[in-house]
Amino acid sequence: MRKQIYTSRNLWNQVIIWLPLFLIPMMYALHGISPLRNSFSQYLVPLSMVIVAYLNYFVLSPMLLKGNKKEFWTLNALLILLLSIAQHEWLYHIGNERLIVAFPYQMLPTEKDLNPHVFFIIRNFFNLSICAGAATSVLMAQRLSKAEAEKREAETAMTKAELVNLRQQVNPHFLLNTMNNIYALTAFDTEKAQKAIIDLSKMLRHILYDYQQPYVNLKEEVEFLHNYVDLMMIRIPENVEIARDCHIPDSCQVLVAPMIFISLLENAFKHGICPGRKNFIHIHLDADSSCIVFSIQNSNYPRGEAERNGHGIGLKQVERRLELAYPGKYKWEKGFDSKRNIYSSKIIIYDTKLHNH
Repeated sequence: MRKQIYTSRNLWNQVIIWLPLFLIPMMYALHGISPLRNSFSQYLVPLSMVIVAYLNYFVLSPMLLKGNKKEFWTLNALLILLLSIAQHEWLYHIGNERLIVAFPYQMLPTEKDLNPHVFFIIRNFFNLSICAGAATSVLMAQRLSKAEAEKREAETAMTKAELVNLRQQVNPHFLLNTMNNIYALTAFDTEKAQKAIIDLSKMLRHILYDYQQPYVNLKEEVEFLHNYVDLMMIRIPENVEIARDCHIPDSCQVLVAPMIFISLLENAFKHGICPGRKNFIHIHLDADSSCIVFSIQNSNYPRGEAERNGHGIGLKQVERRLELAYPGKYKWEKGFDSKRNIYSSKIIIYDTKLHNH
């Protein structure tokens, strides 16, 4: 259907371009002379333009695009020169009446003119050269536009493939950490371990079914984060302060790329808890029709420079996913306060296309 629409539109464009050119001879016909008289002579100029334009578009210009420059220029010069001479000879010698062709094409030369034949042939050559150049430019512009469209499609396909690959990398990374937590829990509290397995099964259902889509409802993503925190709270010591503050209006149906915030949460639980010290994890999320703001602060006791700078595998995946899902439409502020041993991370997502359906 789309191809048929394009073909029909292209046909009408051709009609709009050439129809005025063929109507001009009739509009400028001499008074008292039928516009159909010597009709071939009247339409010889536009017919020549049509021949040059379409031969260039379908035959000669593709040679140039393939790199056959010599053949392109040689054949074009011969074609235009031949038609220029043919135009002049026909119009100069037609009939017994010395008519002014009603294009108006030319005033017929007199004996007093200096090299009149050469002048008109050069003029014809120039006019037809413009047609050839226009046809070549149109073809090159169309090829360039098509190449750009194919490039954009390829980039889009590559981006989608990379996002799928990143989601597949995120899931095993999350599952590995969670299973290790449940394994540790089974050693001292079987009942809590069973509850943790139930919570994990709920999360797996979201991962397997809901999170295969490029975007999910933000409320579902927040529920996923709450389930994860509940799961982690089963095994963390009592000296860890957990604060959750989420504000999403009931009428707000914001969509978000899944599994972006969970890596920040994992990072906080991994590096924010140290035995014998004051530990805390503060989570804050706001969403409205303008943006999504997710921030997290946690006590941080890094064991190495990579952890101090927040350059873990999970955070690198978050950064890459943000670049692919929200190019130029997000802001990520993160840093470590060495004096207070606090790591802060804040993601702001701006994407009006996904807000409030």
